[in-house]
Amino acid sequence: MQLTAIHTQLFHEREDLPAFIVHHIPCVQEGTILAVASKLLALWKGEIIPFQNAAQKEAFIKRESEWALQTQLAWLTVKDGMVMTNAGIDESNANGNLLLLPPNIYECTTLLRRELQTKWRVKNLGLVITDSMILPLRAGVIAGAVAYAGFNGVRDERGAKDLFGRELKVTLVNVADSLATAAALEMGEGAERCPLCVVEKARVNFVDTVPPNEIKYPMKDDLYAPLFKAVGYTEKGEKE
Repeated sequence: MQLTAIHTQLFHEREDLPAFIVHHIPCVQEGTILAVASKLLALWKGEIIPFQNAAQKEAFIKRESEWALQTQLAWLTVKDGMVMTNAGIDESNANGNLLLLPPNIYECTTLLRRELQTKWRVKNLGLVITDSMILPLRAGVIAGAVAYAGFNGVRDERGAKDLFGRELKVTLVNVADSLATAAALEMGEGAERCPLCVVEKARVNFVDTVPPNEIKYPMKDDLYAPLFKAVGYTEKGEKE
């Protein structure tokens, strides 16, 4: 797999995102995946609010979350079936504003993919929208896929055999989040100004339509289910 982060100009609110991308990446090969920082989608769709104070930000975090728990560092939230910090609301590289994830982010991603397919004249094209996330008991941020399109985000290896012939019974490979993390390592988290990353020769299955909720996992089967239940979180975001 080959990853190339793309240095760009600053992207502004309501700017034409497909045109911006093609300006910096005139063409791609069949079978390419493009990683796009979620900030670009927020700005593209005008999900930007001038920051006023901490109370205002807290109100938006609660509004954007299915469930929220305040911690010593930030709000631990669940949004669209994902555990994330502050419901994805971001102040970094926002120039004094709050950037919110678009409410229809999968639809935005599908639309963006279709426009890029037309402009680049390619069929097999994947998009993954990246945002910073934190793993439990691990230092530092990684990235996760807050949306993706054009490829299967999960690879099911149940029924396959390991090196010694033992059948894999529970192994699902999280393709989308793995790609997001790999791309974000090249894109950076600070002043790099590389919100795009071209990923080539990735081991993915390209599809025109991603199955609904493909990457979401039922809480009753989740490894962290006891922790969720201990703090009163249920799958519908209601307190027990």
